[in-house]
Amino acid sequence: MTDSDTETISVAEISDGPGGEGAEEPGTTVDLPVVDILTGRGFVTGKSGSGKSNTASVIIENLLSANFPVLIVDTDGEYYGLKQEFELLHAGADEECDIQVSPEHAERLATLALEQNVPIILDVSGYLDDAASDELVTEVAKHLFAKEKKLKKPFLMLIEECHEYIPEKGGMDEAGKMLIKIGKRGRKHGLGVVGISQRPADVKKDFITQCDWLVWHRLTWRNDTKVVGRILGSEYADAIEDMGNGEGFLVTDWSESIRRVQFHKKQTFDAGATPGLDDFERPDLKSVDGDLVSDLKEISDEKARQESRIADLRQEIDKKDAKIRQLERELEEARDLSRMADQFAQAMFQKAESPYRGGDGRNLNRPTEKQAALGEYNEATDGDVANAAADAAAEGGDGIENTGDTPPRRPLEAPSGPPWPTHGLLSESDEAGADGADGTGDAAPAAAPADDESWMAAAEMGDFEPAELHPAPGAESRRDVVDRMTAIVNALGDVHHGMLAHYRERGISDPLAAHVAAGETGDQHLAYGRNRSLRRAGFIRHAGRGKYEYALPDLVSDEYADLLGDDELRETVAAIEASFVEEEADGE
Repeated sequence: MTDSDTETISVAEISDGPGGEGAEEPGTTVDLPVVDILTGRGFVTGKSGSGKSNTASVIIENLLSANFPVLIVDTDGEYYGLKQEFELLHAGADEECDIQVSPEHAERLATLALEQNVPIILDVSGYLDDAASDELVTEVAKHLFAKEKKLKKPFLMLIEECHEYIPEKGGMDEAGKMLIKIGKRGRKHGLGVVGISQRPADVKKDFITQCDWLVWHRLTWRNDTKVVGRILGSEYADAIEDMGNGEGFLVTDWSESIRRVQFHKKQTFDAGATPGLDDFERPDLKSVDGDLVSDLKEISDEKARQESRIADLRQEIDKKDAKIRQLERELEEARDLSRMADQFAQAMFQKAESPYRGGDGRNLNRPTEKQAALGEYNEATDGDVANAAADAAAEGGDGIENTGDTPPRRPLEAPSGPPWPTHGLLSESDEAGADGADGTGDAAPAAAPADDESWMAAAEMGDFEPAELHPAPGAESRRDVVDRMTAIVNALGDVHHGMLAHYRERGISDPLAAHVAAGETGDQHLAYGRNRSLRRAGFIRHAGRGKYEYALPDLVSDEYADLLGDDELRETVAAIEASFVEEEADGE
């Protein structure tokens, strides 16, 4: 047996009083075997002010004096006073600590403690987030346990307020599970653990009953004294309520008796003492080797760099997300316009093919006839404008309005006279000019500006006179107009329908209010984009100061050159509105 195996530390003296069974006389020194303390499982309890933290400090002071390193998990910041006499690394979250640490430092802290014999105070009192401190304790305990499997070096881990990690009731988190694992399996690897708590009733009993040394200081709560009665006996439960400060029952596996002892008073600064009226003066504290702190600071600096990089990446992601949302809005708007364009073109051909417009009455709802008509239109717009106009005139159709050599493929420039639904942009003479006023088939210049924005601005300001359209001669022709306008409405999405219904109800409103009324968000860009589709269709018109008004009745009236009677106009408008206005319930 080596000297280290038999080395002891003196921590208390036998006390006189009821409850003690020891054979020693009062005043006899009490020694504890170092190896059993370092590698065993201990528990120190007592109410606040009874001396439990003093007892823990006395044991730690004796171990440090014998050059045995320890790691203290300090939940209340009361152990830094040990630095008055000993060089300990004070690690935590406060600026008063030697180094601010996080879970990233856990492995390095375990290496310093076990391989370089550096005593450590792991001060978790300054962490505002319990999850962060729990993770730090968990990671440090894991690395200590893993390294001790190989080193098998006697080492003690002390846990203040252990009931917070290993509670009797409720589930344990990862930190508690790791501490229980150390309590069950740490001894054979050389890793010991001691728990400190005010309330033994709140500590998991599996931990207490497995401890091979325990100290019971004064307890007065009934639930706590009942624990003493179950473990030590009823006579100890009665006697423990009258214990003096620093006095306690010492129970050890290496002694067959329960001894009543008075622990020595700690020699270092008592940072856990209750503040009094005297001036508080912090003592001079020993500092650790600067190289140790610099190694830990490198970890902190690397973490700061990583966090900065992560912040930069998140900012880039946020910018890209914003760009994606903008592109999605623009894409949705483009799809809306594309659907409208297709319906506009179909409506234009259907109007051109109506018998009362000089067409041959083809049914463009049939796929084959619709494709044939669209093919004719595309072939016409791909060629020379003048030749296309001449061909259209020769076949009895309307001329094609354009201002350039290569006409844009826009449904607003269909080969049937004034564009639908942005009607009224060509005067009657302009419409005739499209067929060639001098009979030569040369196309006259278009009345509308080529630029789309200036075209829209001119249209909103009323710079063009409406074209005079031939009224529908009968119900069949009126149905044709209803079908065409309904097809255009159906080409719009549900949001457009909701906005149009809002304008119908309010008469005059703004795009944002209409967009929200349609069940969408207050996205101004998207609201005005969709509003522009309704405006281009002629269903609403600019009313000044960012307002727009419902224009469908006037649109229908213009289509028939104001020749419809009031009842006929209401009937026609109602037939078109049925495509976007929900049918009202009976009685409403």
